[in-house]
Amino acid sequence: MQLGVIGLGRMGGNISLRLMKAGHKVSVFDRNAAAVQKLAKEGATSGSDLKSLVETLKAPRAVWVMLPSGAITEETITELGTLLQPGDTIIDGGNTFYKDDIRRAKALAAKKIHYVDVGTSGGVWGLERGYCMMIGGPAEEVKRLDPIFKTLAPGLGNIDRTEGRGKNRDPRPEEGYMYVGPAGSGHFVKMVHNGIEYGLMQAYAEGFDVLANKSSDALQEDERFTINIPDVAEVWRRGSVVSSWLLDLTASALSENETLSEFSGHVDDSGEGRWTIEAAIEEAVPVPVLSASLFARFRSRSGNTFGEKLLSAMRNKFGGHVEQH
Repeated sequence: MQLGVIGLGRMGGNISLRLMKAGHKVSVFDRNAAAVQKLAKEGATSGSDLKSLVETLKAPRAVWVMLPSGAITEETITELGTLLQPGDTIIDGGNTFYKDDIRRAKALAAKKIHYVDVGTSGGVWGLERGYCMMIGGPAEEVKRLDPIFKTLAPGLGNIDRTEGRGKNRDPRPEEGYMYVGPAGSGHFVKMVHNGIEYGLMQAYAEGFDVLANKSSDALQEDERFTINIPDVAEVWRRGSVVSSWLLDLTASALSENETLSEFSGHVDDSGEGRWTIEAAIEEAVPVPVLSASLFARFRSRSGNTFGEKLLSAMRNKFGGHVEQH
């Protein structure tokens, strides 16, 4: 298939490369000309602006927007809405607030332009591992674009199939992507995914902080242990009930520098954690773990612990996030 991709940062560039390696035709645009040139050398068709990008595509066109949530995504989608034609599709693969998706979908539907929201997880590893995707929008248009999503998804891989999952179920979730429902639903599921991610990361960070401080002078001498933290992370990766990809990345960060001295422990939040808690309030659903994990990130910005350095290290490993000072 043919696809336009706008935004060639940590994920947009790799999405383009993964598609091209599978034989899809990709047209790209980014305000950073060097990023465009890099993809052009790999075989992408380049656009000098949104208009020229759209002109490289044949109807029915599909344009994937992979930009930070907020004003830049809003402006880009608004402009695309003036450039595309009835039957074309805008895909937002960033971390957009789901209520913005609902509003945009209604506005674009008046022009007969489809809007698809794709909650995309995979970070800087997506080129190699594939992307887990949660998709909202018109079911028929999502079906038409399935070759794109199937290429980007991880596939069955070597993960054991879930026992008891019936053969009559949608096969896409086993491939690593799913159709959730109408506009906004994909980003809603991804939002909650990221809220859970906050909680998981916080649990690891606090647990390893307890281990790291077991040698504290505040403890009785015969109760002090000097624990090899990288080795704990390594052994827990193998057969433990708390094993996960996040733990794999934690072990990697600790093996590179067990004191994590390159991190300050200042931990940002990118919005989804806050939105998850707002949704929980609207639904009257208690989320003490998720809310505590968000507040811990707020606290990290005024003096830091080993656990908060570990949070920074995990964010850097899975998403390429660099601490802001």
